[in-house]
Amino acid sequence: MLSKKTKYGIKALTFLARQEDQTPVAIADIAKSEHISLKFLESILLLLRHSGFLGAKKGKGGGYYLIKEPKDINMAKVYRILEGPIALLPCASHNFYEPCDDCNDEATCAVRRLMAEIRDNTLMILENNTLADIAF
Repeated sequence: MLSKKTKYGIKALTFLARQEDQTPVAIADIAKSEHISLKFLESILLLLRHSGFLGAKKGKGGGYYLIKEPKDINMAKVYRILEGPIALLPCASHNFYEPCDDCNDEATCAVRRLMAEIRDNTLMILENNTLADIAF
């Protein structure tokens, strides 16, 4: 299942992408509009800022804003930052591979083959969608 962190991060990015101008939006406004806990949203937006998706302005009129065009924000990258590996098992992961302790032979493992197929299809969908694709 998708974590709330990832769900809320995508909702916040979508909210920011839909703003007419890219002026900073207060965290409280995003939280209220998207029904997200303010404290939880703060930690998510900070992570997205440190990952190069958002900028922040302090003080009066401050808040968060996109520093990239929505068409340049790939959802696979967003997913990996917020959720971690796309694969459901470490042995099926491209970027976070680890062998399973209980596996005798990865090459013939039915579970690994199924999880690799799920990973490939999920990755294809995420790679082929940008923030612009899902926000508008």
